[in-house]
Amino acid sequence: MHALKKSRPLRRIVLASAATVSGMVLLLSLKPHTAPTLASASAKPPAASGGSRPSAGSGQGTAGSATGDTVQTRWGPVQVRVTVQGGRLTDVTAVRYPQDNPRDQEINGYALPQLRREALAAQSARIDAVSGATYTSDGYRRSLQSALDSAGF
Repeated sequence: MHALKKSRPLRRIVLASAATVSGMVLLLSLKPHTAPTLASASAKPPAASGGSRPSAGSGQGTAGSATGDTVQTRWGPVQVRVTVQGGRLTDVTAVRYPQDNPRDQEINGYALPQLRREALAAQSARIDAVSGATYTSDGYRRSLQSALDSAGF
């Protein structure tokens, strides 16, 4: 006898329900495929900004760079380097940050550029945390303050 014969409607309902539940479980267990592209994007900003201006000593006033303390967060260490030129904060680079897995890379891919922009705009370590990156934001602020103190800013 055929399993889905019309004389047994209850069996069809049970099989259809089981297939639906199985399909939903499979769909919900899939991971997004966008993390690797964000991971490569997150590796670029800190590396690109770190190599462009760390020792730009030409200009008016004092110039220099300082690296802050390494701050241990729940997800890994965070460390920041600052460049000060002419009495202004001109560059902030994340030297160390959590990047052990695709989720860390995704989070830091959007959090680190925002934290950098805020620090440059505020010219201090008094910056807002990035939603979804609370631990990294806290470590970034603490390391930034340490670097600013070391630079005499």
